[in-house]
Amino acid sequence: MLGTVRYLIGSAGPSGFGSKSTAEEVTELCPDLRSITAIITGGTSGIGAETARVLAKRGARLILPARSMKTAEETKCRILLESPDAEILAMALDLSSLASVRSFVAEFESLNLPLNLLINNAGKFTHKHATSEDGIEMTFATNYLGHFLLTKLLLKKMTETAKQTGVQGRIVNVSSGIHTWFSGDPIRYLRLITNNKSQYDATRAYALSKLANVLHTKELAQRLKMTGANLTANCVHPGIVRTRLTREREGLITDLVFFLTSKLLKTIPQAAATTCYVATDPRLENVSGKYFADCNEASTSKMGSNLTEAARMWLASDKLVSTDSNAPLLDPFQGLD
Repeated sequence: MLGTVRYLIGSAGPSGFGSKSTAEEVTELCPDLRSITAIITGGTSGIGAETARVLAKRGARLILPARSMKTAEETKCRILLESPDAEILAMALDLSSLASVRSFVAEFESLNLPLNLLINNAGKFTHKHATSEDGIEMTFATNYLGHFLLTKLLLKKMTETAKQTGVQGRIVNVSSGIHTWFSGDPIRYLRLITNNKSQYDATRAYALSKLANVLHTKELAQRLKMTGANLTANCVHPGIVRTRLTREREGLITDLVFFLTSKLLKTIPQAAATTCYVATDPRLENVSGKYFADCNEASTSKMGSNLTEAARMWLASDKLVSTDSNAPLLDPFQGLD
C-alpha cells in the first residue's frame, strides 16, 4: 500500500528520482553524450521515440532501426527539428526475422562506427496467434529472440569500443512488470503456443517474452563479468503507459481498462525516464544484472531472479537463433527439454 502511495505522488527513491520524473529531468546532469553512439530499437514511436529524442538532445549519435524506413526517416526529421546538430542514421530491421537481424548487424559493422549503448526497447503485443518466418511464436520472436541475437552479434563491437575509448558500454533491456504474471516452464510453454494455436493466450505470451528479457539480462551480466568485458547489462520496467503497443487491442474493453487504471498511467516522457536513467547516469557505472523501475533498483519475480532458469533460457535461445531458417522441416525446439 505504501509503495502505491509513493508511486501516485511520485515520491523520489534513493536515486533522487521517482515515478513522476521525466526522461529530460533524469538526464539533465548526465555527462556530455557527444562521444556516445547508441542503437535504440523501437525508437520510432512511444517510449522509444522519447528515449531517442532525449538522448539526441544530450548529444548522442543515434542509430534508429525500424521495419518501416519511412517511419524511421520521419522520426529522424522530428528529432532534427529540435536538435539540428544531432547525428541520426535510420536503418532497416525486422526483429521478428533472424535473417533481418543478421543483415542489420552486417550493415552496421560496415559503417565502422563505435557502439557504446544498446537499448533493446522494441515491443509487440500480438493479439492473434502468429509465428515468425523462423517458426517461433511472434511475440516471443519480436520482443525477445530478435533482441537476443542482436545483442549477441553486437557484443564484439561493444567490447572493442569500450576497450578503445575507456568508456564502459551499457546494454539496457526494456521489460515490463507484467513479467511477474508468468508461471510455469517457459520453454515448454513457448513450444506449446508456437505449435498449438488453440493454447495461445496473448497476455501470457507477452508476459513470457518480458520474463525472457529479465532472464537474458541476468545471464548476460554473468557472462560479461566472466569475460572481463567493460560492459554492463540491466533491465527496466518503464511503467504503465498507453502507447501504440495496444494498437491491435483497441476497443471498448481496452479503453475501459485504461480508464480504470488512469491514475496509474505514466506520460510517455515519464515512461522513458527509467530507460534514460539506466542508460546514462554515471552512478550506475559497474552496476550490472539489475532490474529498475521508476529510476530505482527494484525486485523481479522469483523466476526472474532464478539464475538456473536464466542459464537455461540462454542455452535454449542460443539454439533457436542457430536454427537454419532455410530448413523448414527442422523442428527448432528439438532437444530443448
